[in-house]
Amino acid sequence: MAKEELEKTVAALKKRGFDAQYCASGDEAKAIVMQAAAEASVVGMGGSETMKQIGVTGALAGREIVRNANCDLFLLSANAVTADGRIVNVDGRGNRVAASISGPGRVIYVVGRNKIVAGGLDDAVARVKRSACPPNCRRLGKNTPCAATGVCADCDSPDRICKVLVVMERRPTATPTTVLVVDADLGY
Repeated sequence: MAKEELEKTVAALKKRGFDAQYCASGDEAKAIVMQAAAEASVVGMGGSETMKQIGVTGALAGREIVRNANCDLFLLSANAVTADGRIVNVDGRGNRVAASISGPGRVIYVVGRNKIVAGGLDDAVARVKRSACPPNCRRLGKNTPCAATGVCADCDSPDRICKVLVVMERRPTATPTTVLVVDADLGY
């Protein structure tokens, strides 16, 4: 995806009330995240390969990290972002998506260019089921058809991780939310 397209997505996110910005690299995004983390007493984070890839998880290794909304700063990635600025996430328990909506003093998403879809919500959900859920199920050792085959079967497995679907049409009213759109392929 070209830089101009990423910048259009940033503009669309801003129109929807998010504090969004383009980052040329994972290092640039990491610097912004680490500055915010330095100012936070309690940091929360959803399981995020993106945060691992840019080095945030390792940099916060000595710090207690919560997995819920009881924090000053919650860090995560998105499973998909539409070019018109909607954020799409799925979750098994709901704790990660709940914390992205309400509770933390601030939320920061780090989103690689590979997670931006040109189409609408149908394309975003398709991307999640095709590119995010199967590798996450494998990584988490889940007993699901997609972990075995790499293809979503819309299963009824108790290990299914796509139980909760959240579409953020706009920034939640009481949750300052930053979206860092990174010009790199990050996460699933």
